[in-house]
Amino acid sequence: MQNSFKYIESIIQVIPFIQKYSGKVIVIKYGGSVMQNEKLKRSVIEDIILLYSVGIKLILVHGGGPIINQWLVKCNIEPKFHNGIRITDYETMEIVEMVLVGKVNKELVGLLNKNYNCAVGLSGKDANLFSASSLLNLQNDFAGKIDLINREFLNLLLNSNYIPVIASVASSNYGKTYNINADTVAGAIAKSLRAEKLILLTDAPGIMHDLNDIRTLEKSLNISQVSQLKQKKIISGGMIPKVDCCIDALRSDVKSAHIIDGRLNHSLLLEVLTSQRVGSMLTL
Repeated sequence: MQNSFKYIESIIQVIPFIQKYSGKVIVIKYGGSVMQNEKLKRSVIEDIILLYSVGIKLILVHGGGPIINQWLVKCNIEPKFHNGIRITDYETMEIVEMVLVGKVNKELVGLLNKNYNCAVGLSGKDANLFSASSLLNLQNDFAGKIDLINREFLNLLLNSNYIPVIASVASSNYGKTYNINADTVAGAIAKSLRAEKLILLTDAPGIMHDLNDIRTLEKSLNISQVSQLKQKKIISGGMIPKVDCCIDALRSDVKSAHIIDGRLNHSLLLEVLTSQRVGSMLTL
């Protein structure tokens, strides 16, 4: 009986959060090594389905870096990065598109649609969801940046109660295929739709002063504080494109941006439906 009371109390505590976010748009980026852990993957899917079930409009943008790296190694191609951005030549681009669009995207869509007919798998190429151009302006590099987002198509899917599941691959107006950082894609979509929240599921608890000490986690930061941490090199490497896309989204009327630990079971629900939260929340 006591356990039943605790269960009811926990439900009552999340009701204000459900009322606050029902009908609002939340953009979630899912990636990193957590995609390879089947238990954690099920946890993320369960969280997404619950949030969807209470009326929150969700967009799921995914990467797949570790899985891409595995396939690159199988093909004797060395993965290369610069400031957290993948260096993408023609051969790498072929593997990236194959893995993200053909494998990862369809696996996620299949899991979401197992009990609900709610998910639609897309890349930037579908309905020209987003168009891209060269990020580095190098002839033989296929790393891209977003130029335009088909906001009307996204709203059509959301208003029809679908969850768009989006792979971060797109093409230019001239048909050239580009690999785009998934954090950047999620931030650009959140910015375009003026989403309530942008949430990045990653392999770290959030922004920490000491990567080896969870007690140094910053749970709430504004843009000024983030800029100071970047100058001090506390924010570096792969965290740079994450905070940059968060800042860009916040400056375009996204209410808050969150960097949370996807390795923590049900971290998505803990971040959205509790007051204590589990990651780093960025605001203006």
